[in-house]
Amino acid sequence: MALAVLALSGGHRDDPRTPPGLPGLPPPFLGTAVVGSGGRTAAVDAYGNIVDLRIPGPAGEALIAVPADRQAAGTVPADAAIVARMHLQDGGSLPLWRADSIRQRYLSGTNVLRTVARRDDERMAIVRRIGGPGAVRADRRWLARAGPLGPTAPRWARHMYARSLLVLRALTDRRTGAVAAGARDGWAYVWPRDAATVAIAFASAGYRPEARRVAAFLLGLDLDAAARFNGTGAPVSGRDAQGDAGGWIDAAARAAGVPAAHPPGGWANRADYQEGDAGDYLGNAIASAAAGSGGRRRGKPASRSRRPWTAFATPSGLVRAADNPHSGLDSAAAWAVRPFPQPALFPLARRTLLRLVAHRESHFGIVPAENWRGGNDPWTAPTAWVAWSLAALGERPAALRLMADLRRATTPLGMLPERVDAHTGLPASTTPLAWSHAFAILAIRELWPRRAGA
Repeated sequence: MALAVLALSGGHRDDPRTPPGLPGLPPPFLGTAVVGSGGRTAAVDAYGNIVDLRIPGPAGEALIAVPADRQAAGTVPADAAIVARMHLQDGGSLPLWRADSIRQRYLSGTNVLRTVARRDDERMAIVRRIGGPGAVRADRRWLARAGPLGPTAPRWARHMYARSLLVLRALTDRRTGAVAAGARDGWAYVWPRDAATVAIAFASAGYRPEARRVAAFLLGLDLDAAARFNGTGAPVSGRDAQGDAGGWIDAAARAAGVPAAHPPGGWANRADYQEGDAGDYLGNAIASAAAGSGGRRRGKPASRSRRPWTAFATPSGLVRAADNPHSGLDSAAAWAVRPFPQPALFPLARRTLLRLVAHRESHFGIVPAENWRGGNDPWTAPTAWVAWSLAALGERPAALRLMADLRRATTPLGMLPERVDAHTGLPASTTPLAWSHAFAILAIRELWPRRAGA
């Protein structure tokens, strides 16, 4: 254990230690909220500290960025962030992680965050906002534009819907359409599939101008250059291009009503959403086939012909890797229902998804696939995308079970972490994650649509 910590933190035994958190709260310097409205963007921890700050937008330059590896290792120095301090009557001051209690909430319908600390008989409130007092009115006006849900939508679903839209507002550059996956070091980049889902969610909720800006940004990317991009559209090294990017961008363009400027990139022998070794994977094949690319890149022949679906089909359902029935059922089978409908695959997709739901090991959601090597902590994005597609297939009880899991995985502020601890449901990674909130919006709108005349 000690060696693992040292490896993550840089290998020095005299590394600083992250101060301990209050009971029931995450440690300091792990972002658990996002503040902003598509311009300057900040991540705030459970104690009101600003742990990430970027300009001119959420995928822009970092003015403050607490390293993610130090967060994971517990070696964050106390001066790594803008630290909120409580001023005491005796003239001293304390960081809020040394208060007796902390409470946080967003002002209703906004991305303005209020943190209240108490120690003995003293109380202090800190408000984190970007944009001045007008931010409250601007956020509420923006949220009022959202397409309504059906009248039977429960209160928790309405709250998740509104908060998810506000998260997307904070993580989407309102000028360029660049969507940051999260407000955190290592996540404040544009992944085509994540950003495309945000565009689809915006379009579904009635935010067509926002959807068009996101789609237009994505259509300007060189998909063969990398898996992720910064806020200017420049590729970020370190991860190879992935085989579903073109299909997702095509879907985003169609949802936003923007003509696709180029066909999707090739999918064969490329990494998939699990971001591991290259191969021929189900999710890439579904995204590519729905866009009609047949695995071809513009001006280049396909590296191999498109796999027939039988290469992924087993008696249990659809597996991740072509011609490998032992690769495990893949939650990406849901994509063959939404947003890349392949009616011929609906029976196999249904079988796959119902089996994954039935065999889940946590009441906080599912892992991305069988034979998943990333531990047993549930991931919120696959949980939400499977719920969306099961709802579209008419499997409402199973979809609602997953939405109940997603609700349990949500933080008290309404944030969806990338993944949560399988036993406690506490955030185990980047919080919030734009991809997860986008799928939550789509699942909620599928489950509780507003009917004409309702």
